[in-house]
Amino acid sequence: MQRRLRLGMVGGGQNGYIGAVHRIAARLDDHYDLVAGALSSDPARAASSAAEIRLDPSRSYSDYQEMARQEAARPDGIDVVTIVTPNYLHAPVARAFLGAGIHVICDKPLAISLKEGQELAALARQKNRVFALTHTYTGYPMVRHAKALVEAGDLGDLRLIQVEYSQDWLAASIGSANTGAADDWHNDPLRSGPGGTLADVGTHAYQLAQFISGQTPTQLLAELTTFVPGRPIDDHVQVMLRYANGARGTLWASQVATGSENALRLRLYGSKAQLSFNQENPNELWITPQSGNAQRLTPGRVPGAAAAHATRVPAGHPEGYMEAFAQLYVDAALQIAAINAGQPIPEAARWLTDVNDGVAGMAFIEAVIRSHKNNAQWTDIAQ
Repeated sequence: MQRRLRLGMVGGGQNGYIGAVHRIAARLDDHYDLVAGALSSDPARAASSAAEIRLDPSRSYSDYQEMARQEAARPDGIDVVTIVTPNYLHAPVARAFLGAGIHVICDKPLAISLKEGQELAALARQKNRVFALTHTYTGYPMVRHAKALVEAGDLGDLRLIQVEYSQDWLAASIGSANTGAADDWHNDPLRSGPGGTLADVGTHAYQLAQFISGQTPTQLLAELTTFVPGRPIDDHVQVMLRYANGARGTLWASQVATGSENALRLRLYGSKAQLSFNQENPNELWITPQSGNAQRLTPGRVPGAAAAHATRVPAGHPEGYMEAFAQLYVDAALQIAAINAGQPIPEAARWLTDVNDGVAGMAFIEAVIRSHKNNAQWTDIAQ
């Protein structure tokens, strides 16, 4: 890279959690300068949010469409935009910037419908723009190593895929202190889309299983549940999965799992070995050969380029959530620089999660909802 990429941000204004996370991730490896933003649709809040993070006032916008037009026209305009809005705005914001020829990094889920997601994928291909989707947990060194082990055949033929994601931040009644606020957009299907917990963390579980295993299920059987009275959207999901190679899987995701913090866990069972990963201890990967002893693998001690590319510190120094998030920004930067220079995508960056992963996630959401509405019938997943 000849220079830092000029980064813009839509959403992520004052008191927004995920915007700050994206800004830290973008800074960590020094590939980006944040130079413009539409941090809020309210002009006063947009201006004060921009001042807090020291943006040039002339490049603070309250209208993302105006931002896309003006930045595309500037000789020093942004190379890439980060989208950290509520779900219902992901697709319209992405369309505006792709249409202006600007690369996109978007929070998940990709959109609020499969049709929207497919249209975005087609537009990104037409414009030849990078469209990264921030499935954070794929950035961990040991997740990258797990994927490499599966690709190398170390697990043998995959038979069972089990993944779960449990949180408790929506477990209290609507309006209770510090949780489950009635006006939180996660509780509003018009802003979050038709899936609640399903879209918020269910897609993370689904994508992590797909990422590491390399397998996409063909059918599912699903049930959605709303445990908290007054919530108009699901807060728990459980799914059975069928794969084309004969493997079977289970997925459950919940945001009312009392006592759970951020427990994303994956287990893969093959004909040769079992693989186990727990996101709350991301510097460990466990592999257990058939009839053998469990082996604990850690960053800095495993061979291969996949983990090395995502590792920044010597063995024994833990890396975590922020570094995993930053790894997606590293891989996006490498891909953007390559496309801008008319060069092939670097091999090291090929595992960046992108718009196609987002379309797969929307197909999963759509199939789960159809299965649930049909009394938990087996349902085909759009491929």
